[in-house]
Amino acid sequence: MLYKRENGWKALSAEQKEVIFTFSEGYKQYLNTAKTERKCVTEAIRMAEEKGFVAVESKETLEAGDKVWFNNRDKNLVLVVVGSDDIEQGANFVVSHVDSPRLDLKQQPVYEDTEFAMMKTHYYGGIKKYQWASRPLAMHGVVVLKDGRKVDITIGEKDSDPVFTIPDLLPHLDQHVQRERKASEVLKGEEMNILAGSIPSTIKDDDIKELVKYNVLQKLHEDYGIIEEDFISAELQLVPAAKAQDVGFDRGLVGAYGHDDRICAYTSVKAILDIDHTPKTTAICFLVDKEETGSAGGTGLQSRYLEFFMEELVEKTRRGDYSPRVMRKCLWNSRALSSDVNAGINPLFKSVHDEQNASRLGHGLVLTKYTGTRGKSMTNDADAEYIAELRALFDGADIKWQTGMLGKVDEGGGGTVAMFLAHYGIRTIDAGAALLSMHSPMEIASKFDIHEIYRAYQAFYG
Repeated sequence: MLYKRENGWKALSAEQKEVIFTFSEGYKQYLNTAKTERKCVTEAIRMAEEKGFVAVESKETLEAGDKVWFNNRDKNLVLVVVGSDDIEQGANFVVSHVDSPRLDLKQQPVYEDTEFAMMKTHYYGGIKKYQWASRPLAMHGVVVLKDGRKVDITIGEKDSDPVFTIPDLLPHLDQHVQRERKASEVLKGEEMNILAGSIPSTIKDDDIKELVKYNVLQKLHEDYGIIEEDFISAELQLVPAAKAQDVGFDRGLVGAYGHDDRICAYTSVKAILDIDHTPKTTAICFLVDKEETGSAGGTGLQSRYLEFFMEELVEKTRRGDYSPRVMRKCLWNSRALSSDVNAGINPLFKSVHDEQNASRLGHGLVLTKYTGTRGKSMTNDADAEYIAELRALFDGADIKWQTGMLGKVDEGGGGTVAMFLAHYGIRTIDAGAALLSMHSPMEIASKFDIHEIYRAYQAFYG
């Protein structure tokens, strides 16, 4: 066999394993802190400032070795280390998304039913809806008042906090209502509403009929200064309240919400922050939003924000000598890793994979030549020349890597941001981690892979 995957744990010394385990602790803490795209950006900026990165607005021009960040609406972040080569010759991008499947509150969420205060939700991204019932959920997000003030809300992460939950139907009574439903409808979208309160208000007002709902709204006003109408201009999300935890007797796996795609976001951020020299080629870490819903919107990669920040980067590195042609040439000469995850072989459901072409946990970085669905629809299919370059790079840096596909042909499929990068002529391939239970409230990743992906991104930036 010309190419053979290797389990990365086998040849490691005790000291190397300790490095991997220590690195994974930092990642677990990041997952616990950054459970939404806004918090991912906030945490990454904090990390970057500790390493000397500054807001790009503070620089009139940029020199080789400068470290700056761009922030787009608190949902996109671009970290840049300026290289010694002219930017026209291209940049090395690592692009990952920081949004994950979740539940969003609707714009008018609060209602009362059967003496419970409830809140209506809409699921975001591809989920198995039944997995979100009967589990503790935390609420994260912002409420923007009419006067422009922004109220940050986090409820359910502290041990002293209340949590929220979707009440499922007991098995004693589900025979006719739920048991015969298809898996996609065991819990329907309009049934994914959370318990928000149960104690009625003691107010004496005949005009107020829904006393439990009123009590919840009164509590929200007391604690956060918001009224019911303010939900219209809010972004409030329900995510699993659980912390990232080690899995298995040997602690080789991490179980957590949000590995897709924060495993790539964290490692790409750490890799660029740890650059300790001036690279030849400008290094760019780009955290994007909206991938789970198609990358649309002003903070998704189908927006023109990439052009927006690249124009400024080209202009400032060339001291005002800017033209659209220079920027287009820069992008055409660039390389990118679309750093997203792949489906590792699940020991319970191996039949959905072509095992010869599937990725495995513990075998390092996964290079995915193409994603898409039937007939390679809606995919970037990386060219052979670029893959050969990456093979040489990673083998030269002694990085464990493998190839992967998202299931058998005609089994299903999925997409990433790669094709939106390739639209500009950027040579692009998907490169990230293999996961189990992807898109679930508890995804599984290998600690070896977490650290090896960080090493791979370091080599790529360098």
